[in-house]
Amino acid sequence: MKFDVNQLKWTREPAAYTLSPDKIEIVTRPCTDLWQRTYYHFRNDNAPVLQMETDEQFFSFTVKTAFDSKRRFDQCGIVMYLDSENWLKGSIEYENAQFQHLGSVVTNLGYSDWATTEIDASVKSMWYRLSRRGDDYCIECSEDGCTFRQMRVCHMWKGGGAVRFGIYACSPEESSFKATFTDMTMTECKWQAHDGQQPDPV
Repeated sequence: MKFDVNQLKWTREPAAYTLSPDKIEIVTRPCTDLWQRTYYHFRNDNAPVLQMETDEQFFSFTVKTAFDSKRRFDQCGIVMYLDSENWLKGSIEYENAQFQHLGSVVTNLGYSDWATTEIDASVKSMWYRLSRRGDDYCIECSEDGCTFRQMRVCHMWKGGGAVRFGIYACSPEESSFKATFTDMTMTECKWQAHDGQQPDPV
């Protein structure tokens, strides 16, 4: 499978961008984000998202991100945006000069959750890998593009058919920064079938 940038389509464009087969740059607009309801009770659905569509049931999409984020909540990473109430994302969100949040958000049927761990604010690059097995998904990250660590396994209630996936960047506060995406590949599924406990009998 080949990841073809010519198949990418915007769901909302950023402030500025450049797009080539080897590199995509996104400059964010202030006050852009993706979040639905949970805890904060607000709904934000205006982040720029650049995606392609596939009906492949088993695949992995990998991308390297580099960023100069410097304001709270600045973020960029991997995304699968189906509609405003059904999507997932994996990214680093800047917090302050000491630390930032490496995490993922899964939104099903209009409610988001956020799973994070703190990492040093000096980290300015990260690889992500999104893998699909039917309507179940895995998000992984890597500092070197070779060794990937699991961030999240999840089920997407609306994620069983054709899906759209790709990249995003946004700045929820009064900020703007440049995010760079390289080394984009679509391959056979790197998330192997479970080899432990068998499914419960029906």
